[in-house]
Amino acid sequence: MTKFSKLALAALLGMAVMTTTASADAAKGQKLYSKKLKEACKMTGADFAKKHTQEEWEKINEDGKMGEAIAEICGEGVSIKEKLVPHIFDFANEFASDSGNVPSC
Repeated sequence: MTKFSKLALAALLGMAVMTTTASADAAKGQKLYSKKLKEACKMTGADFAKKHTQEEWEKINEDGKMGEAIAEICGEGVSIKEKLVPHIFDFANEFASDSGNVPSC
């Protein structure tokens, strides 16, 4: 392999890893829901996600009101760290009432 092709391959691999870690993940959101919110919300992840459609979840997230939506669904005093919100959003959006998907939690 030439030096150029090794460099190009390394750059491609680096970009792929950065892109993956920078984005939110529905599977991680599902784990976070099970670990941090399931007991507090007193409902399964499927019931939580089905409280809104995908369009409604997207609107809530765009408006920056995911924390408020979680508190509304689960009850006052239930909150999640801001850095975890994108994962919870991806989970809720992936398994929303109009998605046809069912989570395993």
